[in-house]
Amino acid sequence: MLFRSSAALCGALIALAVSVNVARSETRGGHANAVVDAASGEAVVGAASTYNPFKPGKEEGGPKTASGERYDPSDWAAAIKTTLRRKFGGVLFGARPKFALVEAVGKKVIVKINDVGPLRPGRIIDFNERTMRHFDPSLERGVIKDVKVSPLAGDNWTLGPVG
Repeated sequence: MLFRSSAALCGALIALAVSVNVARSETRGGHANAVVDAASGEAVVGAASTYNPFKPGKEEGGPKTASGERYDPSDWAAAIKTTLRRKFGGVLFGARPKFALVEAVGKKVIVKINDVGPLRPGRIIDFNERTMRHFDPSLERGVIKDVKVSPLAGDNWTLGPVG
């Protein structure tokens, strides 16, 4: 009797887990479409690189970003080219970060734009380490070409990969 009850309970838990995973995947798919639909303004296409002001020998600014947040290599964040600051909602000191949909090498990710920079010629965005590892897991490329960056309206976005 105890065995039958345990087996029934186990079966019910497995069914619940499967239904939750199906619901999550359906939500992610819908989220991906909502993100593409919410992209406000024209996308910018160019090259991307990575930065970390804590690494020795780096030329980038200090540990504070343009929004006033501390640089966090484990966040989903990026610095946009200074001349694109207005297109991405300002990115001002003390203001809430802005958000963007970034597409490259067949992947999409939502990042917060919390910093700006002069960047190197030809580059439109600098990713923090986590974001760059999403597109280049080994960090061997250094620069990713043909990155599409679309500003997102609003500030209620879940950061990270998009389905």
